[in-house]
This record gives sequence, C-alpha cells and structure tokens, in this order.
Amino acid sequence: MELSEQNFASLQKYLYDTLNPDVNVRKPAESFLESVEVNENYPMLLLKLLTRDNVEMTIRVACAITFKNYIKRNWNTDEDAKDRISSNDRLAIKENIVNIMVMSPESIQKQLSDAVSIIGKYDFPTKWPNLITQMVDKFQTGDFYVINGVLHTAHSIFKRYRYEFKSQALWTEIKLVLDNFAKPLTDLFVATMNLTTVHANNKDALKVVYSSLLTISKVFYSLNFQDIPEFFEDNMEIWMTNFHSLLTTDVPCLRTEDDDEAGLLEQIRSQICDNAGLYAQKYDEEFQAYLPTFVTDVWNLLTSTSHLAKYDSLVSNSLQFLATVADRSHYRHLFEDPAVLSSICEKVIIPNMEFRTSDEELFEDNPEEYIRRDIEGSDVDTRRRAACDLVKVLSRYFEEKMMQIFGQYVQAMLQKYSENPGQNWRSKDAALYLVTSLAAKGQTEKHGVTQSSQLVNLTDFCSQHIIPELEKPDVNALPVIRADAIKYIMIFRTVLPREVVVGSFPKLISHLSASSAVVHTYAAAAIEKILAIRGLDHQPLVKKEEVAQLASILLSSLFSALCLPGSSENEYVMKAIMRSFSSLQENVIPYLAELLPKLTEKLALVARNPSKPHFNHYLFETIGLSIRIVCKSTPAAVASFEEALFPIFQGILSQDVQEFIPYVFQLLSLLLELHESGTIPEPYMVLFPCLLVPVLWDRPGNIHPLVRLLRAFIHKGAAQIAESQKITGLLGVFQKLVASKANDHEGFYLIQSLIEHLPTEAVSSYLRQVFLLLFQRLQSSKTTKFVKGLLVFMCFYAVKYGAANLIEMIDGIQPQMFGMVLEKLMIVDMQKISGTVERKITAVGVTKILCECPQMVDGHYARLWSPLLQALIGLFELPKDDSTHPDDHFIEVDDTPGYSVAYSQLNFANKQEHDPLHGVGDARLNLAQNLSKLSVSYPGRLNPLLASGLTDTCRAHLKSYLDGANVQIA
Repeated sequence: MELSEQNFASLQKYLYDTLNPDVNVRKPAESFLESVEVNENYPMLLLKLLTRDNVEMTIRVACAITFKNYIKRNWNTDEDAKDRISSNDRLAIKENIVNIMVMSPESIQKQLSDAVSIIGKYDFPTKWPNLITQMVDKFQTGDFYVINGVLHTAHSIFKRYRYEFKSQALWTEIKLVLDNFAKPLTDLFVATMNLTTVHANNKDALKVVYSSLLTISKVFYSLNFQDIPEFFEDNMEIWMTNFHSLLTTDVPCLRTEDDDEAGLLEQIRSQICDNAGLYAQKYDEEFQAYLPTFVTDVWNLLTSTSHLAKYDSLVSNSLQFLATVADRSHYRHLFEDPAVLSSICEKVIIPNMEFRTSDEELFEDNPEEYIRRDIEGSDVDTRRRAACDLVKVLSRYFEEKMMQIFGQYVQAMLQKYSENPGQNWRSKDAALYLVTSLAAKGQTEKHGVTQSSQLVNLTDFCSQHIIPELEKPDVNALPVIRADAIKYIMIFRTVLPREVVVGSFPKLISHLSASSAVVHTYAAAAIEKILAIRGLDHQPLVKKEEVAQLASILLSSLFSALCLPGSSENEYVMKAIMRSFSSLQENVIPYLAELLPKLTEKLALVARNPSKPHFNHYLFETIGLSIRIVCKSTPAAVASFEEALFPIFQGILSQDVQEFIPYVFQLLSLLLELHESGTIPEPYMVLFPCLLVPVLWDRPGNIHPLVRLLRAFIHKGAAQIAESQKITGLLGVFQKLVASKANDHEGFYLIQSLIEHLPTEAVSSYLRQVFLLLFQRLQSSKTTKFVKGLLVFMCFYAVKYGAANLIEMIDGIQPQMFGMVLEKLMIVDMQKISGTVERKITAVGVTKILCECPQMVDGHYARLWSPLLQALIGLFELPKDDSTHPDDHFIEVDDTPGYSVAYSQLNFANKQEHDPLHGVGDARLNLAQNLSKLSVSYPGRLNPLLASGLTDTCRAHLKSYLDGANVQIA
C-alpha cells in the first residue's frame, strides 16, 4: 500500500462511511478497513492522514480511533500466530507516533496516547528503549501544549504500575523510568509551580499550567505506587510542600460555572488527596511529619465544600484519605474522642450521605447508571460510598461509641420521616444507608452481607422499617424508599431469618410492575439472588415447591417487566427469568408454550444490534436451560426447538453477528447431542462443511464451541462424516489447533473423538501423519499442557487399537523411539495428568502397554516395565505433579479452558463429561486383573520384577489392588 494521494483519498472515503448510521454503508466500510490491515504502510497511511489540517476533524478523529483499535488488535502477537504488522511498520510507528501525538489536537492526542500506552505495554523498555528519552526531550521545548501531550502519554504508560503484580521485570522497568524521568519530572513540577505565580492573572495560561500540574500529580501517584522511590523520598519536601499549597490555594479565575463537571482545581485537589492517601497508607513512617498538615487541609476542604456534583470526586477522595488515616494504628488516637466522632458524623458523614437532587435526577433519568453505582459497586468515587467506607473503618475500632452517636441521628431521621413521609423521605433514605453501613461487616458478591454488627438488630429493624414499606399497596409511591427497602432485603439476605427472606418474596414480585426502572430492576435482582441462596444443607433456601406456588405470577411479572419503558433489555430481569427457570425445573414446562415464543422473538430482535452482553448471555442461558428441561422428559421435543431456533441461528450466521456466533455453536451442540446416535438430520449436515471454513477458526472465541460442535457431529453421525469426504478437512482443523500453544488441547479433543467414533478403516491411513505432527510439535515446543494431552492421546490410542499397534506406529517413525517416549515422557510426566476421565484413560492405556505387549516383558523395553508400573501406581496414589516445562511461560490458558475474551461458556448448555471408557470400573482393579492374567502367561516371572523394581510402598499399594480384585500374581 503506497503512501499515495489516491490511497489517502480512498482511506478518507472509507473512514467517512464508518460514521454512517446506515448499517449497509457502515458495515462494508468497516470490513474493508479490517481486510487491508495486513498491508504494509497501512498504519502509516492512517498516521499521516490524521496530521493533515485540510481533512475534516471528524474524519481525523475517526482515523485516530481506527489507528488505536488497529494497534489494540494487532500489536501483541501470539507466538504461533502470524504477525499482522510488518517489522518496517512497527519501527516507523515507534519513530513517529510521539512527535505526531504531541502536535495533534486534544481529541486526537487522547487516542494516540492510548495507542502509545498499548505499544509501551508490550515493547517498553526492551523493544522501545528510547521512549523515555523521546519524551523527556520534549520537556525542554517549554511549549506546554507539547509538554501536556508528553505528560498524558507518560500517565497512560505508567498507570499500569498501579495494578501490576510485583516482579523482577517490573522493578527493572520502574528503575529505568525513575533513573531517566524522576528528576526531569520534579524539575518540571517546580518550574510549573513557579509559573502559577508568574501567570497569576492570565486565565488562559493558568488553565494550561494547572492542566500540567494535574497530570504531573497523576504520574507521581503511578511512580510511587509499588514502593517509595529513593529519589522521591529524598525530595519529599519539594513535593509535599507544593501539594499542600495546591490543596489550600484558591484560584478564583479557575472556578467554573458548571455545577456538574469538576474543574481543574477540583481535579488537582482530588488527585492530591489520592497521593496523600497513598503515602499515609503505604509509607506512613516517611510521611509522618507531613500527615497532620494534610489532615487539617482535608478537614477544612470537607467542611467548606458544597453539595454540588462537581465536588463529588474531591469529597470522595478526601473521605477516603480520612478513612486511610483512621485505619492506621499510629493515627487512630486522632479520632477516639467522642466529640471528634460526633463532629465527623454531623459535619462530614451525614451531609455526604444525603440523597441530593442530582441523585434523584440520576434515579429517574439514568436508572442504568444509578444501579451501576448503587448495587454493582461502581460507586467508588461517590460521596455516599466514601462516607460509608469511613463509617466502616471508624466502626471497626470504635463500634460502641459509633453506634451510640449514630443511633441518635438514625432515630431522629426516622422520626422526621414518620411525621411527613411525602416531604421527608430523604431522611429515611439517609437513615437506611447509615444503618447498612454500620451493620455490614463482611460482604461478598455471591452472598451479600455475611457478617453483621451485634449491636444492630437487623430483624427488628426490618420488621419495623422495611417490610411496612414493601406492604404499602401503591408500588409507585416513594420509589427511592421502595428501592432502599428492596436493597436492604437483598444485602442482608443471608443473615436475615429464612421466614423473613422467603416471606418477602411475594412482595418483591409485586414490585416487578413498578414504573420506576430502579424499583423493578432491584426487585428482579433481589428475586434472583434469593433464589440462588443455598442453606447449610446445600439445598435452595426457597424450595422448588414454594417457587412453583408463585410460578404463574412470578413468570408473568418478569416477562411483563421486559415490556416496561427502558427495560426491554434489562439484564437483571433476564437473569431473574433464567434463575426462575432453573429453580422451577420441570415445573416451568406448563408455561413454556407461552414463554418460549417470547424468548425467541427477543433473540431475533437483539440479534439485529447486540448491545447488552450480560442480557444476551442470560437470554442464551435461558434458552439452553429450556432445551435441557423439556428434552430431559420429552427427548422428541428437540425437533420443536430446532424448528423455532434454526431460522434465527441461520440469520445470525449469515449476518456474521460475531458476538452471538459462539453462543449459537453451543446451542447447536446441545441440540445435536440430544439426538440419538446414527443419523444426523439434514439441516445440520448442510451446515457441516461451513464449520470447516478457516475464517471461523481465526476468531479465538469460536474455537471451543466449534470443537464441541464438530465432536457432536462425529459422535452422532460417524458413518455420515466418514462418507462425506470431510475427514481431511477435520484433520486440517486438528493440524491448525495442535500447532497452537493456546488451543492444542482442543486439537486433542477432536482427534480423540475421531479415533473413538469413526470406523478404523476411515482413519487408519491418516494416523501416521497425525503422530508425525504431534512429534514435530513436541520437538518445537514442549509445554506441560501439550505433554499431558499427548500422553492421554497415546493411552487412548492403545486402548482403542491395542498397545502393540501403538508401539508399532511409534517405532515405525523411528526405530526404538517408543523407548524414548516411555523414558522421557510417560514415566517422567504421567503424574502431571489431571482430570478424572483423563487419568482413567491414562491408567487403562498404560495397563494395556504393561500387560498386552511381549516387547515390554521379553523384548527391547523390558527394562522399563517396572519403572512404568511404578509411575502408574504413583498416578493412583501420589498428589498431582504441578511442575512445568520451560516453554510454559508462553501459554496463558488454563488446563481446563472455559473462558476467553470473545467467548462466554453457557452453564446451562454445557457439555456433559463424556467417559469413553465407561465400561471399565475402578482402574486400580483393572490393573490388578490384567497383571494377574499376564502372570499366568509368564509364570514366576513377575514376582521377581516386582520385588526388585518397586519400592516397598508401591508393592503395598499393589497388594491392596490385588486383594481388592480378589486375584494374585502367579
């Protein structure tokens, strides 16, 4: 791809089309841009285009976003995948991007900064050693527009230090950064602070200067997060004195008129509270001298800052700072005086727990965001959450004093509410929030509050102040209080008595019809979480029969809730539907004639434009669950599901709805697995050739469900597959999978299915090539996961075709090679094999090698008979060996992969574990019986081998197997 005017014009047109709301214009443009990604110079075309001032700004921004997404998709390359960016382009990008970024407008700078951060994550410092020098050089320009660009980039690269795990590589990188960046950053900080005085009356200049100070403060936080660097410790006076100055100095010309958006002053002060909190929490000894000053500064800020939303982050971080200080034993004495606690409560905590007008607007106008903050825990930056955290810290150390002081305020607020509920509902809202904060000690996502304060009687409070609210007939009255009441039940569901929780169930169902999106969403969330609770006996808290009595009203209310404004794709309602189906099991069948068409209609609708991944996931789970429940009692019903779902699936596959394709493959697998073995229905066979198309296998999210679907084809219609002339296609897929460190386990699943189900004559001509591929991969990249898969495969081969055939196959590749396999792999690594079925296959296969091969007793390999038997007894009796092979560090996939970025496994459509050796019982007894038979063929030969070749412990274990099988060695 040349850097020609023609290509620039063409690129500009396609970028323009990607902004078109018409999907028929937008989709082809996006597909075209993705298809030319692999061309050399493509990224440089993008970078050059976005620098052109004569190009419309919207196109330049689209270009910057396209470039960032290109980097995100392609910069990091899996070891076994093709590099989609040429080495020349990689070099050119790194040479040019910093200069282009610092000279670009802010909207473009942001995208390029993100791209630099992504490149830096993989290439800095080893493949991009001059990045820091490139950036520091820009500090010398004195141009703060350029300097701010560099600071933004530094921030985007260094902020990962806040969450990276400690490692030698990380320390080495941070040391390199500090050696080259800490002093220039400190010098820049001092110079920039001086400019605040020089330009004190120049509003525009101050905006740029304070913008730099904000980013410098963020970079300071990142560089100090892992450990306190020596340079910053030595220069703490400079940093802390200036931080104090920024916290306390007012700059009138930087005050903003906007009541909602935080201005520069608020953002800087908020970041400095973060910085001070970091030092107070992690480096309290070094910070001790400065702490009282910052406590005073923060207290003054909290007591003088108004309730406007633009101060939220500042107040939240200030409260978090106080909570951090109160949590350190050195400083706890600052808070223990009841007068101080009372003052904190009155002046800081209660004012910041109040439900403000902005909260009410959010509740009504943006319920999704309100819910996200309130029950999903994304409210970390809200005043309420920070005040709640401060209450929890203080309650931990001064519980009785806190209960006494706060109890009075709670009573007063509840009294005020009872006098005029319509007018004073905010008082009850604050009281409920405060009680929740005080009472909750230990909490998990799965169980809600698991530990509560002994000083709060949650049951009495519930019966007096929560249940009465839920019993009021008008579910639309005082929606905030109703949401609070439902939330109380939801949070304390595992500590409240069963009769209270189950007794609230009908009341929660009635609130599904509330017009407030928050109220009916909370009701659905509470229903789902209560149905998921299991008691100490591991049985559901709400019995199946109890749910069945309410099934009609529960299901109709949940499906009606999906029709309420703003809830057509409500993930909480969909999850509650899924959980209700799961709880009801066969009791849901009478309702499915009415409900399934609604589910398929919803699926067809969301497939046009998938936008809510959680909703979509629960929708597919519910459909999978429905198939399972119905077909369990009526296997023939699978045809009805296919009739309803196939047209939708066909649309999803033909429209290439990438988010849904892995789900479709999982449901197709489930449906096909429910058919009797023998004949695969025609619609599936029409689809089969399409499943082997390489482009499908290029998407990581498709691989696991596709392999499962192919295995279902092989299992259910082995004869049809053999006749379809597609075995070479399947083996091509196997070859691609087994070459990949991430997906080799899927290759083993596939080849095992082929061997298990296809007629021997259909696969025998390919088997030598299979072994050659496996040994080539072993030679080029020996990982633990691959070795385990290879051992299980060879053992399964021995079970299926005989151990003698296995030896003949391997020795046919290279004479005496089977001995190396035994010595270097099987005996050494057998202990690493995990999984019940995998260990059983291994045990039965090794037993066949030991007991059915004359070469193992009399031939070349006799010396390995005893070590192999000892390894097998070790497999039975010793813990799994978790040691690894040198190549393992390249793999980022679990031994039992179930999730990848683009693939979410459906729990209710999952594959039942298949045991190809279900006819074999206990593998230990199988070994004993086969050894006994072998000893009959070789009388008097085995006992000396056992005596000299096994340890005493192994002989004792073997004796117990022989006794268990009631046999003996002749």
